[in-house]
Amino acid sequence: MEFLFADWLGTPAWFWLAFVGLVLVLTAFDLGFLHKDDREMGIAESLKLSVFYIAIAVLFGGWVWWSKGSADGIAWYTGYFLEKALSIDNVFVISMIFGFFAIAPRYQYRALLWGIIAVIVLRGLMIAGGVALVSQAHWVMYIFAAFLVFTGVKMLFTGDHEPDVAHNPVVRWISRHMRVTKQHHGHHFFVREADGAGRLVWAATPLFLALVVINLADLVFAVDSVPAIFSITTDTFIVYTSNIMAILGLRALYFALAAMVHRFHYLKYALAMVLVFIGGKILVAELLLDGAKFPPLLSLGVTLGLIGGGVGWSLWKTRGQAAENGHA
Repeated sequence: MEFLFADWLGTPAWFWLAFVGLVLVLTAFDLGFLHKDDREMGIAESLKLSVFYIAIAVLFGGWVWWSKGSADGIAWYTGYFLEKALSIDNVFVISMIFGFFAIAPRYQYRALLWGIIAVIVLRGLMIAGGVALVSQAHWVMYIFAAFLVFTGVKMLFTGDHEPDVAHNPVVRWISRHMRVTKQHHGHHFFVREADGAGRLVWAATPLFLALVVINLADLVFAVDSVPAIFSITTDTFIVYTSNIMAILGLRALYFALAAMVHRFHYLKYALAMVLVFIGGKILVAELLLDGAKFPPLLSLGVTLGLIGGGVGWSLWKTRGQAAENGHA
C-alpha cells in the first residue's frame, strides 16, 4: 500500500496506475469489442466515438482538477485542447500516407491503433527528456519559447508542404534492407512468402511501411506540441496524460476529419497564433515581468478562443466546398 502513495515524478504512483488502467481498458474495449473485425468506419460512427473519447477526457480532466487543484486542472485542459487542435494537421498527413500506400479504409483503424501504442511510448520518452532538461537548466524554456514563436511565425507566412513519402529515407532504408511485399495482406504487418529459392521467409507488408511513416510524422509534430505544453506546465503527469488523452481520441476522430480536412484550411493560422501566444507569454513573463505567472485561466481562454475562431472561420469560409469535396 505504501507503494501506491509513493511519489513518482512528482505525482503519487496510484495516479499513474489509474491512468494506465484507463488507457488499457479503452484500448481493449475499442479493439476487442467495437472493432474486433476489420471494417470501414463511417463518418457518423467516427463522430459518435469521438464524442465518447472527448467525454472521457473531460471527466479525467475534472478528476485532475478535483485531486490536484484548479491550477493543475486548467493546465491539463489547456494542454489537452492544444494537442487536440494540433492533431488536425496530423490527420491530413496520415490521410496522405494511407493514400500513398493504398491502404484500404477497413484496415486503417487497426493500423492507427498500433500507431497510438507506439506514440504512447515515444511521447513518454520525449516528455521525460524534456522534463530532465528543464529541471537541470531552466534557460531551456527560453529556447522552447523562441522555437514556438519562430514556428508560429513560419506557419503564418509559409504555405503547406506535402511530405515526400516516396523519398522518405526510412522507407528507402527499409525497402533496401528488408523484404517488402508488393501485395497487401489485410491487416498483417508481416507475412511469410516464398523467396527465389522457394523457401518461406518473413516479409514486411505495405501496411507496416505506412505504420512506420505515420509514427515518424508524429515525432515531427511532437517537436511542436511537446514544447508548447511545457510552456504551460512542467508537471510530468499533466504533460503526459493530456497529450495521450488527446491522441487516444485521434484515431476515432480521424475518419470524420479525413473526409472534411479540406474545410480546416484557416485553422493553420489560428494554430500559428496559438504557438506565438504561448511562446510569447513565456518570454514576456520571464524577461519583463520577473518570472510572474501568466493567469492560467486567461491562457486557457485565449487558446480556446483562437482555436474555436479558426475552426469556425474555416467552416464558414469553405461552406460551399462541402458538396464538391465529400471524400478524402
